[in-house]
Amino acid sequence: MRRVRVGLVALILSGAGCAMIGPDFHRPTAPVAKQWLESNQTEVDSSHPEYRNWWRVFHDLTLTRLVDSAYQQNLSLRSAGLRVLEARAQLGIAIGGFYPHQQVVSSSLNYNHLPVALPYNLSNPTYWGTSFGAQAAWELDLWGKLRRNIESADLNYLASVANYDAVLVSLTGDIATTYVQVRVLQAQMQIARANLAKQREALQIASARFHWGTATELDVDQAENVLGVTEATIPELNIQLEHARDMLSVLLGVPPAPLEELLGGPGKIPIAPARAAVGIPADLLTRRPDVQKAELDAAAQCAKIGVAKSDLLPALSLTGTVGTVATNIGSAGLGNVFNGNSLFYTVGPAVQWNLLNYGRITNNVRLQDATFEQALVDYQNTVLKAQQEVEDGLTMFVESRKQAAALKTSVAAAQRALKISLIQYTEGTVDFTTVLNAEQNLYQAQNNLAATMGNIPLGVIAAYRALGGGWQIREDQNFVPPATRAEMAARTNWGTLLSPVDLLKPKAAGLPSTNDTGPLVRPPEW
Repeated sequence: MRRVRVGLVALILSGAGCAMIGPDFHRPTAPVAKQWLESNQTEVDSSHPEYRNWWRVFHDLTLTRLVDSAYQQNLSLRSAGLRVLEARAQLGIAIGGFYPHQQVVSSSLNYNHLPVALPYNLSNPTYWGTSFGAQAAWELDLWGKLRRNIESADLNYLASVANYDAVLVSLTGDIATTYVQVRVLQAQMQIARANLAKQREALQIASARFHWGTATELDVDQAENVLGVTEATIPELNIQLEHARDMLSVLLGVPPAPLEELLGGPGKIPIAPARAAVGIPADLLTRRPDVQKAELDAAAQCAKIGVAKSDLLPALSLTGTVGTVATNIGSAGLGNVFNGNSLFYTVGPAVQWNLLNYGRITNNVRLQDATFEQALVDYQNTVLKAQQEVEDGLTMFVESRKQAAALKTSVAAAQRALKISLIQYTEGTVDFTTVLNAEQNLYQAQNNLAATMGNIPLGVIAAYRALGGGWQIREDQNFVPPATRAEMAARTNWGTLLSPVDLLKPKAAGLPSTNDTGPLVRPPEW
């Protein structure tokens, strides 16, 4: 027995230490620019990135409060956190697969009757029998199949964390974007109402001149037409405000509520900083969660190639059975089941080799390899799209600032033009068309300025979102809220997996990389 145990340990250790079948993953090359196209613009700062709480650059307490509330309450983020726990449990399953996959403990007590026609000289053809025993089968990981499976599950676990971070990045970006849109719509509502007051004043002047016979009814009709068009924008703006309010409520994980409850009162369009700190494009490879997830997905798929290839080779297993058997036949007794003389055992290796698989295994290897190549292309494409999104956000930020400067001049000129045209129309030196044009120009210029003033912070938001900022706020936080963890713990024995402390603290250089996986041979997680 001692020699058998030593042999088993030697086989297990040799299996755990041999080289693993299949390719090892290496991060693929991805096309990354050396600097942003807008790096030469004064509004762009590439020296130091600002990622963690980027929304605080607006110095808007309401926006900060909304982001904090969404982080605590958003249901999509909570679902992503539960997928992290799901992946962690899947990793535990893969770890357990390295150990004996068949463990059976059995016992029996039965009453037997043998036919009297059998050629046995039995004084009594009936007897009792009892047995106790255990069976085990252990597939030795000679080719690294089981370790590749653990590796893949570990990488999938890290990918689920990257997915959680990507959802968090989207959430902070959606909150900030929706908030700015609400403030822009509120500003446009105020502009529409202010222009209504000016247009009513012009209508009164036209009506008075028509009453005294110094103008035609055409002037009155044109004034009423312009006034009606402006009034019609109020319901349209209200519709957009209601939609933005409902979206904000969903992002906050609450039923639709009045804007005053969500925003705490009226406010101005957030003012963007003079410069956006964006770092360099290479930061995307370690900072942006969806880029990291694409890399981890590819690494996990690479490990699956080895799992598939191992099926082409023979599988070696150790099987064993040990137990005791006793009957009450003759002078024997059932109590002998606890006697060493009733002990029996068998142990030995078993080999299984799927030779005639008709191409199923070979084509499965090809399938896994093609899927891996797709994952590599997806990673490279994700890196390209990430750079595109950053560039788009920076362009929007830089050009909107220029546009706003021009529109401010336009608004000031339109205000002066309307004032002068009203005076000249009252004095009878110009016709009413001049006043109408001035009214429409002023309203259009003010409306465009409000939209552009919103595009400036929206460009900053798009850039920081594309850079992958915001996920860092999960540091030292669990992936699901305390109430959910308590409910799950009361329902199921989760051990220590509800708080995966190994990934609660992000790395200083970015997201966990493929080097952050645990050892491929580790104790089972009961």
